[in-house]
Amino acid sequence: MNTTLGSIPSGACIGLLGGGQLARMIVLAGHPLGFRFLVLDPGASAPAALVGARQIAASYSDPAALAEMVCCCDLITYEFENIDADTVAWLEQRVELPQGSLLLRTAQNRLKEKKALTELNIPVTPFLEIYDEDRLQQALSSFGRVVVKTVSGGYDGKGQSIILREEEIPEAFGKLHRYDEPLVAEQMLDFERELSVIVARSRSGEVRCFPVAENLHMENILTISRIPARITSLAEAQVKCIAVRIANGLGLSGVMGVELFHMKNGDLLVNEIAPRPHNSGHFTQDACGICQFEQHLRAIAGWPMGSSELRNPAVMLNLLGDQLNRVLEKLQFLPSESRLHVYGKTKARPGRKMGHLNLVSEDLQDLLDPLKRFRIWEPKMLESMLG
Repeated sequence: MNTTLGSIPSGACIGLLGGGQLARMIVLAGHPLGFRFLVLDPGASAPAALVGARQIAASYSDPAALAEMVCCCDLITYEFENIDADTVAWLEQRVELPQGSLLLRTAQNRLKEKKALTELNIPVTPFLEIYDEDRLQQALSSFGRVVVKTVSGGYDGKGQSIILREEEIPEAFGKLHRYDEPLVAEQMLDFERELSVIVARSRSGEVRCFPVAENLHMENILTISRIPARITSLAEAQVKCIAVRIANGLGLSGVMGVELFHMKNGDLLVNEIAPRPHNSGHFTQDACGICQFEQHLRAIAGWPMGSSELRNPAVMLNLLGDQLNRVLEKLQFLPSESRLHVYGKTKARPGRKMGHLNLVSEDLQDLLDPLKRFRIWEPKMLESMLG
């Protein structure tokens, strides 16, 4: 049956640029809606292909592969930002691609992103554009401590260095600087909490926010999220207001993750945005009326969006490297509130995201002792988030 609920009907073929875990979960969310999927990913047996998407194993710039995507797909979406924006621009001239190339160009360049947010009067982490070591010295003098980053290509802590002393400047600049683009130096902040929110905006302009998550990163990789965040209802409303302003101001179609710092004086500063499903939104699969992946599909397809309300408090734990195997060995000891999500990757490398664990409970403190007995996550980390 091909029942049209919006501009893109059930039964349509949706193309995915990128076939990793986010694409996998988009496919899993899309099957009950009747969508078919075609994924373009250069890797063999991409995680999305293991759950029913047909895969084209080719580079993202392969002309024949892109032509096949145009021919076979009713709509195309991307799961991560490291896709050439010119390729996306070429595609959006030939097939529906609601996320578009303009927002992608903004999000995949840290300087463009910060400048775009500043133009929308969104508070961001203080920053300076860096072309040479003298300018980096100026940033260090102004900010006291800085994180210097490449403007493109970095994620999960890659492509950045912390500078605390003047003598560290030459090594950091030499390691990161490329002759064809500047760097960005951001002030290192003493914040109270790291927060994030998933905002969804449909092609018709309907906007919905999921509950705000409180996050803990270890070695620049998200380790644990707790929902709701330990902030006031006013702060929660302010976070969502910022996210809606960004979504409307940048013309979002689909879902977007907005990461923020909650300062000790109550200020909120946006750290970065990601215009696609986001790691800190995985809790929505088991704790909300609709998950971020189905919401994304509804938004880009032009369907009415579902309820993003929180049904019960939740904790999301990333499973990195061999943590997944260690969880599988003790699966019978997991709390009954747990829901395990495995990504189908064959090789576990340190820091590689292999899956995640969602735990839903009326009282998150009840999860502290069972998780500590698992001896996988640092007890102090768990206490800081659940105690």
